[in-house]
Amino acid sequence: MPNTSKIIMLGATGAVGNNAALTLAKMPSVKQLTLLGRRPVENIVGESIIQHQIDIFSPTSYASFIAGHDTAICALGVGQPSKMTKQEFIKIDKDAVLDFALACKKAGVSHFQLLSSVGVSPTSSSFYLRTKGELEQGLKELGFERLSLFHPSMIMTPTNRYGLSQALTLAVMPLLDPLLMGSFNKFRSISAEKLGNSMAMNLLKNSRSTRVEDLYWSDFIALSEPLSVA
Repeated sequence: MPNTSKIIMLGATGAVGNNAALTLAKMPSVKQLTLLGRRPVENIVGESIIQHQIDIFSPTSYASFIAGHDTAICALGVGQPSKMTKQEFIKIDKDAVLDFALACKKAGVSHFQLLSSVGVSPTSSSFYLRTKGELEQGLKELGFERLSLFHPSMIMTPTNRYGLSQALTLAVMPLLDPLLMGSFNKFRSISAEKLGNSMAMNLLKNSRSTRVEDLYWSDFIALSEPLSVA
């Protein structure tokens, strides 16, 4: 990451995106962190922070803010896909993200980072995984100099945000994680804090050898270790 990096971010109000933004706000190498969203992010402050309230479904509402940034991070996503229609899910998790990425590409952004999911594929039988797979395929076709795709399994938050299903996840995953070894460790759960930190710290990694990088649980742990996050 350049010593005077400028980063633009969509999705800093979510659990993972917020932790990524908190870490980036403390990095001396980040000259400017521009946060785009439907509402202000109240806990992200500092001299490097600029915020704009936008319409995430209208690129014209934010396109003028992108020029001059070298990196874009998108942590936009639906917390509970089952609570909305397939059309609504596609509009937020795929179309809005691709619109943002296209605007970033046109503005000269060289590095794009996406919060995705483990198991995504454009040919998956799962609607959720197929939609995200189609999104990733679209991002690859845009031809960013560097594209970082983060593939977490279950994301753990300090508190239950979504009811019974999340309560079960928070209770069961710590018991299952030690059993997921070798090639199965990519299905281990990860805290929102560690995942967000890893997205921020990945900007410091030199990845000139590959244009598209797929990151999983072991990568998140390795990237977040320098921060000694509990």
